[in-house]
Amino acid sequence: MSNEKRKTMAVTAAMVKELREKSGAGMMDCKKALGETDGNIEAAIDWLRTKGLAAAAKKSGRVAAEGLVAVATEGTKGALIEVNAETDFVARNADFQGFVSTLGGLVLSNGDDIDALKGIAYPEAGRTVEEQLTHNIATIGENMSIRRAASISVSNGVVVPYVHNAVVPGLGKIGVLIALESTADAGKLSELGKQLAMHVAATSPQSLSVDDLDPELVERERAVLVDQAKASGKTEEIAQKMVEGRIRKYYQEVVLLEQTFVIDNENKVSKVIENAAKELGTEVKLVGFRHFVLGEGIEKEEEDFAAEVAATLGS
Repeated sequence: MSNEKRKTMAVTAAMVKELREKSGAGMMDCKKALGETDGNIEAAIDWLRTKGLAAAAKKSGRVAAEGLVAVATEGTKGALIEVNAETDFVARNADFQGFVSTLGGLVLSNGDDIDALKGIAYPEAGRTVEEQLTHNIATIGENMSIRRAASISVSNGVVVPYVHNAVVPGLGKIGVLIALESTADAGKLSELGKQLAMHVAATSPQSLSVDDLDPELVERERAVLVDQAKASGKTEEIAQKMVEGRIRKYYQEVVLLEQTFVIDNENKVSKVIENAAKELGTEVKLVGFRHFVLGEGIEKEEEDFAAEVAATLGS
């Protein structure tokens, strides 16, 4: 039995997992490193370091809240993806932009499951998406993560993309997809979709309709309003009416179809779509939207410049 075959047989899934956790390198790179070092974890880490593949390990704990959102559409389907990095500087890096844009196309073709996406072959690289990400971390020198992806489609109609303040076509910090189901002229539908997408970017609705709104959000809002009404000293009957009125106002703030359209600042979004359907002579239905804001919900570390300088100087 050859020495090479003996090394390969010594490598187990548990060893690969341990090496990945310690090095931050991709699965196939870890497997190869263990094969080259007869299963010795520490030697494998050194092997990865010599290949520049373990550079991600030191960066994996740093907060990545910058980066880019990509939109991609084809026919009646569209996709969004957010890829994070540590600094806004990386968002201007052409290699990073190409990576995020490519991932948008992969989500469009393969779906929005992030774990599945990471295992897909990255075009013309001989690596998976996850391995390409690790390679980019080592090459560019910042922690990065593929945070989330979304897709949407219609049977007939259009899926309209919009990127607010795009750094290059299809890439920016806010991405929106609008899905309109209709047999109307695609060009006119796209015009309507673009306006609706701009509205979504401006107002950040939490749901399409009242029925789609998370019940927990509604109950939390209702509880606050009930407490406020009781504190005002109103009677139970008046307090309940106050709460119901304020809940309706809450819907108008967070539900897309209930919001006032920012373009005309007059009609509800539902009315805008109704008017468009009359003008186009056929039914138009807003079946959904997708909306990503870069870094939304990520807790950023507060930088203490004085402490950083002191640490650097060893004081």
